[in-house]
Amino acid sequence: MGMGLRDSGTGADPAPAWEAAPGRRFLRKPPGRCPPGVAAAANIARCRRRGTTRICYRGVMPLLKKTPKEEEEDGDPFAANPESRYRRRATLERLVGLAPFGRARRPPPKDEDGDGGRARRRSEDFGLLRRLPGRRKASVEALAERPVPKRSSLLRLALGTRGRRGSVGERPPTVESEEVSDGDQDGGGQRQEGRGKAREPLSVLEILELIQRRELVAADEQIIALEAECVASSPSPVPTAGRQARDVALLYEALLAQLWAVVGEAVPAGRPYPPLRSVIRVLEQEEAADGRHPPGTPGRPRALRRRWQEAVGRAAGERLAQVAPAAGLGARLAALAGRLVGDLGAVRCHVAPAYPPEYGAFGVYARGYHRALAQQLGALAQRPLAVPDLYLLLDWHSNTYPREVLGHPEVGALLQAQALGPLLPPETQRSLESSCIAAVKAKVEVAVAQELQLSEDTWAEEASSQELQEGLATRVTGLLRAHVDRAPQITPEFGMEMAHSLLGVLVAFLHSFQRKVERFLEAPGEATPPDGATGRAIALVNCCPPFRTFAERLAQFGHPESEEPRRQAHAALDKVTRLCNHVLTQRLFEDLKPYFNKLMKRKWLTSSEAFDTIVMLITSFTQKLRPLRPEPYQVLVSEVHRRVLIEYVRPLLQVRLVCTSAKMRARVAARLGDEARQLRELFSRLDSASPWLDSVVPRLRELLVLEDTAALQMEVGVLVRDFPDVRRKHVAAVLDVRGLRSQAARQEILGVVQDLEQNETEPGLPRQRAFFSELTVAREVRCLPFHLPRLARLSRLRLRRPHPQRPGQARL
Repeated sequence: MGMGLRDSGTGADPAPAWEAAPGRRFLRKPPGRCPPGVAAAANIARCRRRGTTRICYRGVMPLLKKTPKEEEEDGDPFAANPESRYRRRATLERLVGLAPFGRARRPPPKDEDGDGGRARRRSEDFGLLRRLPGRRKASVEALAERPVPKRSSLLRLALGTRGRRGSVGERPPTVESEEVSDGDQDGGGQRQEGRGKAREPLSVLEILELIQRRELVAADEQIIALEAECVASSPSPVPTAGRQARDVALLYEALLAQLWAVVGEAVPAGRPYPPLRSVIRVLEQEEAADGRHPPGTPGRPRALRRRWQEAVGRAAGERLAQVAPAAGLGARLAALAGRLVGDLGAVRCHVAPAYPPEYGAFGVYARGYHRALAQQLGALAQRPLAVPDLYLLLDWHSNTYPREVLGHPEVGALLQAQALGPLLPPETQRSLESSCIAAVKAKVEVAVAQELQLSEDTWAEEASSQELQEGLATRVTGLLRAHVDRAPQITPEFGMEMAHSLLGVLVAFLHSFQRKVERFLEAPGEATPPDGATGRAIALVNCCPPFRTFAERLAQFGHPESEEPRRQAHAALDKVTRLCNHVLTQRLFEDLKPYFNKLMKRKWLTSSEAFDTIVMLITSFTQKLRPLRPEPYQVLVSEVHRRVLIEYVRPLLQVRLVCTSAKMRARVAARLGDEARQLRELFSRLDSASPWLDSVVPRLRELLVLEDTAALQMEVGVLVRDFPDVRRKHVAAVLDVRGLRSQAARQEILGVVQDLEQNETEPGLPRQRAFFSELTVAREVRCLPFHLPRLARLSRLRLRRPHPQRPGQARL
């Protein structure tokens, strides 16, 4: 193995070689072939081949010089020098001082007890390496990347055979011998070498070589011993102590790098990993060393178990970071979940059983992977994401991860026992939810505004009614429903916030819809609705039920501030409904008005032509309402029902007819009862939702029929109870039609209404159903004690009768 030596058996050296004489150590100089001064160096260089010693030489300088390639292959520290490309001289002292096996290989003298102790080699060689050009900033890991083969120095080669004259083949193998035959490399020989190294203090480079070969337990023992020497020599101002401390720190750095590399390789192996046992032994040795050192010792305690937990977390982060970015966020999240489940399965089967139970290895790995996955999700949450990706990330965090990872049949139960908590902090999740809600709101606002504008552009067209009826409400509610259905599947709280936000969007849309309907239906310069207004009004009012139902659904999510937006939505829809109903009923009541003016007159008592026409017009009008949805149809029919009865009762309260006898009151009451029955049957067939209106005409009829004052007072009380908006003037008008002349009886009857009006300010009196408030009475009519035609004749007679002249008054 000497520098510049070649084995003559290889045939690569043309120089002649010869065997040494048996029993002789030094070789004779071949006559005429050996240069002067080479004999000593030639006897130093030896090689063995087939039990005999052969030598070859080319001079002294080839023995002391190396090519750059040889320096790089042998791991010589000078290889990093830029000048190493040229051959350079090396003295014997340099080679001895820098070789891993230097002078300290000589066995020291035995002590008094006969035990031979060994001194540790100095660490100047390791410190020199750190001071060489190009090595100043390199860490121990960079040095460890280049293998340093074991090579004996020339001095060692020269002194190796001085103690014995026998042949090389007859010497027993030793631990320090480099020339061990192939037959000696068995298991026993390795154990013997290990025992020898354990007894021998090693140099820094030898310890580093142990670390490189991952003999971590032996290396850690040597580092602990070196650290003990450093601590023992620290009080004395010896420069070696400072160098030893730096050497210990660098060796620990290299040792920890190898330890954590083994930790990171154990999980991907997917099988039992024997080097992991060395890591555990090193941790135990370091914990024992931490216990032996007193508090305040520099560098102690090293707390390698805590560092091991941190290394597990870093290894987990590296494993998840190695997941290739897939096409799309969903594929990447699925790949992360698959890597986590697979790695934790390997930990459960192969890695965790190698650790002692007190380490809680599976929990450490589970928490490490959990934190690593949380970091991955946090990084994804910081990126600008579209609305689908925001939904996907939130749903994966809240539902997919607990279902597919924490609920996995192999590792789910073990993970749930660790109480890992959520992947994302609550504030991060709320930030994602707020970002998603804001993005959805902005997106939906633009979309519904565009839909409304496109729909408004077609309202004036003849064929727009069907498209408007089927398109606008469906498209707008569909845009909102997609998010209302998705958000609660993530978390109920997120669904409630999303519903409240979309309710605000819907309210703004309905206000805009209401204004556009008003401008369309109340266009200036059009006294009457156009021919196609009825169909378009039906289509517009048919949009209200879907919007109303959807607004109720959004309000039912239970947000504390949802009541006011719900009320605003209903108010806008009610106004649209009233506008459309007004357009639909305007032509009807214009046609009915002349026939209502014929009611409650003397001809009305003898002819039903006017009332029959009213019923016919109402029936034909309702036939046009078939395209209406059930809800707006009932609202419209109820409105028609109320307005028809108002117009029917209005002539009665205008006192167009005054009953002068009981017979006449009976005729009027009979006619009122018959027509009230026909109206009740008509609106019952039309499915009116206001049956309370059917009792207004019968109550007024009873006021005409009853004779007893107490009975009249009771009937007035019932009328006021059923119709809270009835007033004293309304009852007085009915009493005028009745022809009641007694002021005492009138005051007794009207007193009931007055008492009820005074109690009206008390809370709890319902005034939801308005009827009489829309009926105005100009003034209270007083019934005279005589018939009006007779009064007219008396007035004419009084005007014809000449007035007698007073005495003394001259005739003109």
